[in-house]
Amino acid sequence: MADDGATTTVEAGGSTAYWTPGSHILWRYRENAGARFHIVRPVTVVRDDADLLAVWLAPGTECLKPALADGTPVHQEPLDSRYTKPRTVQRGRWFGTGVLKLARPGEPWSVWLFWEPGWRFKNWYVNLEQPLARWAGGVDSEDHFLDICVYPDRSWGWRDEDEFAQAQQDGLMDARAAEGVREAGRAAVETIRSWGAPFTDGWQHWRPDPSWAVPSLPEDLDRTPAHVSS
Repeated sequence: MADDGATTTVEAGGSTAYWTPGSHILWRYRENAGARFHIVRPVTVVRDDADLLAVWLAPGTECLKPALADGTPVHQEPLDSRYTKPRTVQRGRWFGTGVLKLARPGEPWSVWLFWEPGWRFKNWYVNLEQPLARWAGGVDSEDHFLDICVYPDRSWGWRDEDEFAQAQQDGLMDARAAEGVREAGRAAVETIRSWGAPFTDGWQHWRPDPSWAVPSLPEDLDRTPAHVSS
């Protein structure tokens, strides 16, 4: 995969270089209870250092996304069969406004920022997930279904609790793993209540560099990295 800037190299000793702003990387999610990558999003690096990885998912970006084997979009399938019917993956575009994604090393969630057209800030979205694993071409994780919406007035609410429950019922997450997700969610809520980073950092006022090109989806988007680090 070609980059517009420096890429991460993971050395035997575990040290990891940082991507420069403007670099193109992949943000990928593995299937739950599977090894295949079913969500792959090319993104542009905004910031990358010991404290934070920030990336921009531009409108119109070609992405890989899951679908049912018959082509039905996942969100259109009734919940009781959404996770049990055969699936495939397909290419599609990220429609609507772009998304700014923020992740701190080792944290079991990332925070996404959404805007309405015209850059009117809409909300933060706490996506509970495995801590990101870094490799030369990007970062990998596994989504944990349960999410939290946080609004400009600092109110918040749980999202996708029904999907979280269904995933457990369908065997995609055992009781121990589910409790770990709940614990991560409670920790995220404490951060929201105390209005800690990144909510207090002013990212809602950030704007992408207009010179940035929209990154493309490479052919080898599902390659397995030889070395990763968290």
